[in-house]
Amino acid sequence: MDPRDDLLKLENQLCFALVTAARNVVSIYRPVLEPLGLTHPQYLVMLALWEDSPRSLGELAEELAMEPATLSPLVKRLEAQGRVTRSRRPDDERVLDIALTEEGATLRERALEVPEQIMARVGMDVASIAGLRDALAPFAGPRPA
Repeated sequence: MDPRDDLLKLENQLCFALVTAARNVVSIYRPVLEPLGLTHPQYLVMLALWEDSPRSLGELAEELAMEPATLSPLVKRLEAQGRVTRSRRPDDERVLDIALTEEGATLRERALEVPEQIMARVGMDVASIAGLRDALAPFAGPRPA
């Protein structure tokens, strides 16, 4: 038996652990976000907008590591819910700005409870969550071409 055989076991694969964890994280967030009327991807959009609004669709897509074509339907749904507005810049109609509505800004107050609920569900504190997030940084940043 080749000693490298263990390297090919599914249970030893980093990629498998990350994919499984990502899927499970989304399912952990689902019941917490449901009362807010948000899906996990919509929550990420709102988090970015609560930090800085308005911003262009392109800027938002870059920050969220998403393609604008993937982000656009999420933003449209948030607009239909009355949480954001989409408008073309008067000086450059190619740029679509996304801004929070009053309802979208107010939702932030309710969302303040989300991190605590997630920490309680997974049995981790702020320091543990930060350590895990930081350990994932090499896998989350931009990849060389």
